[in-house]
Amino acid sequence: MQLSDHLSAENVVLDLAASSKRELIIKLSDLGSKCTGVEASVISQALTSRENLGSTGIGQGIAIPHAIVEGVHDCFCLFIRLAKPLDFEAVDDVPVDVVVLLLSPPTDQRQNLNLLSCIARRLRNDEVADAVRSAGTPEEAYILLTRD
Repeated sequence: MQLSDHLSAENVVLDLAASSKRELIIKLSDLGSKCTGVEASVISQALTSRENLGSTGIGQGIAIPHAIVEGVHDCFCLFIRLAKPLDFEAVDDVPVDVVVLLLSPPTDQRQNLNLLSCIARRLRNDEVADAVRSAGTPEEAYILLTRD
């Protein structure tokens, strides 16, 4: 599975400002809505429900908020580098500055898990994580995220 199959260069946002986890989820939902056509409130509710099960902050300043969302027809990813790290209740309590939103259709949960694993492996690579944190443009971040 290739991250580039589900993440486009247009869906890379650098230096997004958010002051809280809740505000970030709202902003992610708005951005996801514009790209998928699914109402932001539906996305926000799905993400919030998933976060209520446990934080999707996987450690090392990385979070992968994800949810199964009615109306999404194919897995959708959005990469965000935050302007300032924020508390995301991550497993290691390190504030999050790198976020990948993953929205998946209810029809293919196996693909959702495979893509989630692919994203986590990619960002757990210290070289990749450091490089996307210092990328100068969305295009540069996209290339760093998706190259083999």
